[in-house]
Amino acid sequence: MAGTTLLCLAAAPALAQQSPPQQRFDPEVRVDAILAGTDAVHGGVGITVPLGNYVRSGVVVAGGWSRDGASGRVDLFSRFHLDPFREHRWAPYGGGGISGRFDDARRTRVYLLAFVGLDGPVFGGAVPAVEAGFGGGARIGVILRRAAPNRR
Repeated sequence: MAGTTLLCLAAAPALAQQSPPQQRFDPEVRVDAILAGTDAVHGGVGITVPLGNYVRSGVVVAGGWSRDGASGRVDLFSRFHLDPFREHRWAPYGGGGISGRFDDARRTRVYLLAFVGLDGPVFGGAVPAVEAGFGGGARIGVILRRAAPNRR
């Protein structure tokens, strides 16, 4: 009995220092302008999964309009965060992946995707971000992600 009590007392400080469980999936909503041979504006939703302290991987499904009519895309990507623990109000990140684009009257196309972005400060439980990159044309995006505790 005394041994069990001593073991529990010895383990208490270590247990108290453990971080709370991390969220497994982080949702996001976004609006992107794609400037290409067939310009488009897409609204989308996505999820990301942390793969460690610095890397987040995910998928975005988006749809909208181009001059050809209805337009959509699916992006599979990974982001590398330079400030993963939110030590600064604004923090840069970069990433890449692949993007599939679907437009009326055109065949499906697959592109390499590369981007840089800037995460903003937490506001009402969400984090705003802006992105610029290439993937089927030049892209500019505005993103709103759920804020995860103590990390980007």
